[in-house]
Amino acid sequence: MRPTNLLPLFLGLAVLTGCATNTSNTLSGQLPITGPIIPSGSLALSTKNVYSYETLAAGAMAAGLLYLVYDPLAPNWSVEETPLSTDTFYLSMRAKSFRTGGDGEAIMILKRRALKLQRENGFTGYRILDYSEGIESSTPFSHRVSEGTIQLVRAEVAPVKAR
Repeated sequence: MRPTNLLPLFLGLAVLTGCATNTSNTLSGQLPITGPIIPSGSLALSTKNVYSYETLAAGAMAAGLLYLVYDPLAPNWSVEETPLSTDTFYLSMRAKSFRTGGDGEAIMILKRRALKLQRENGFTGYRILDYSEGIESSTPFSHRVSEGTIQLVRAEVAPVKAR
C-alpha cells in the first residue's frame, strides 16, 4: 500500500473511535471525561438539510474508504521494466483494480515507454518483438495485464557503391 493511501485509513479509524464512549473518569489525570467522543447535535445547512454529527462522521468514513479503494490520483497502469540487454527491454504492465476505462491504452503505454528509452539511449527507433494482453485472475479481483519486449535500433547506413 502506498503511503498516500494511509490518510483515508487513518481518517476512517478516527471516525470509528469517535463513535465509541469513554468510560474512564480522567484523561491522563486531567479533566474528567464521560460520554461519546463525537458530540450529540446536528449541523443545519438549511431548514430542510439538517445532519447529525454522527451522520457526517459516517459519511466522512465512507468517503475515506472509497478513496482508499479507488484512489483517483493513482495511475491506471503500473509498469515494471526489466533490461534484457543494452538494447532490449521487457515491460510488464498491470491495471489497478478499480478504474474507469483505460482498457485499450496498454499498447500506447508500451510505445510511449519505448520511445522514451529510445531517446534516452540515443537510438533512432525501436521494434516491438513481442506483445500480449490478458486478464490475470487473482483474489479478490482480476486485473488486466499486458507485457511486451522491445528492441532499440540504430539507423542502418547503406554502403555507398563506387561508380
